[in-house]
Amino acid sequence: MTKANTDAVGWSVPDELLDRIAERAPGYDAANAFCTEDLDELRAASYLRIGVPVEQGGAGLGLRGTARVQRALAQAAPATALGLGMHQVWVQAARAVRARGESFLQAVTDHAADDHLLAFGVSEPGNDSVLFDSTTTAEPDGDGGYRFTGTKVFTSLAPAWDVMSVFGKDASGPEPRLVHGFVLRSDGDVEHLDDWDTLGMRATQSRTTKLHGVHVPADRIVRSLPVGPNQDPLVFGIFASFELLIASVYAGVAERAIALAATAVAGRTAADGTPRSQDPDVRRAIADLRGAVDAITLQVDSLARSVDELDDLGARWFPLLVGTKARAVDTAQHVVDEAMRVVGGSAFRSSSELARLARDVRAGQYHPSSRDSAARTIAASVLGPLG
Repeated sequence: MTKANTDAVGWSVPDELLDRIAERAPGYDAANAFCTEDLDELRAASYLRIGVPVEQGGAGLGLRGTARVQRALAQAAPATALGLGMHQVWVQAARAVRARGESFLQAVTDHAADDHLLAFGVSEPGNDSVLFDSTTTAEPDGDGGYRFTGTKVFTSLAPAWDVMSVFGKDASGPEPRLVHGFVLRSDGDVEHLDDWDTLGMRATQSRTTKLHGVHVPADRIVRSLPVGPNQDPLVFGIFASFELLIASVYAGVAERAIALAATAVAGRTAADGTPRSQDPDVRRAIADLRGAVDAITLQVDSLARSVDELDDLGARWFPLLVGTKARAVDTAQHVVDEAMRVVGGSAFRSSSELARLARDVRAGQYHPSSRDSAARTIAASVLGPLG
């Protein structure tokens, strides 16, 4: 496979490990199985600690460097990159919070430093508000802790997480509050349904999760926020890290599709013996795809650098973040589809890597923010809120 991880700043997945991850990807997909061996090997290679400060045993990567690692990992195995990327979202959220003068996510960094796998329990069925409201109930225990009851969906890393974030709504006071905390695997009262049977990104095993009054003590409650949009450091840290690391995965998928298309056309000839790679239409198509991918990778890289360097983009932050993610997903899907067209009928075989990429890339439209949500955010930034 193409070696694409050498530009990662300060840390990279070893090439031989990327090769093994790529070799396992078709098996995980066919068996609808979690990427257990990938996790084991990446953990041993210190992947879970790449964003941890050097003084705590990590590589000290910021969001920009982590996005490059994720893009390279996605070229080997999109589902592994997407699923394990949720851990990196939390690590980078903690870094962003710390860089902005807050310490309430220090436990996240400490867990990552100990090679504990972090997961998200955020998405809920029918809740389009995502972080700004919740259908999960958070019942105070009287000592600063809470019991959480509700259903979460798309819970990545369900078979393997050590620490999972939860949030829910505390309606016991005069104004409802959104309470954020962390559950340990040993806490119990968390049930994962065996219901992950999807078109693509199968190795993530992002299963439905039932919270049966799981207790989170006061020392693991990290934030209480009002219902509705806000720019709290927690919200910004999660949002920036999630949108850009998701975008980097789909940029990696698109880069892999181009590499596969280039290899395929280089090995084929027309009836007159002319290499297909010399066909002007093929060359134009590949050039257009490369240009489209360059555009989104540069957007992700630039915006991630702005997060790392504490640029003050003010009200532009959220439109830029959601727009970059939405464009990355749409571009990646277009690139994969066009790569299949360029390659021809062999790409349509279910065993082909391009066919798997065509299925995996379609998951992008279901991650927040959706294309429609992004458009609403961008329109509001230009035209003001709806009356």
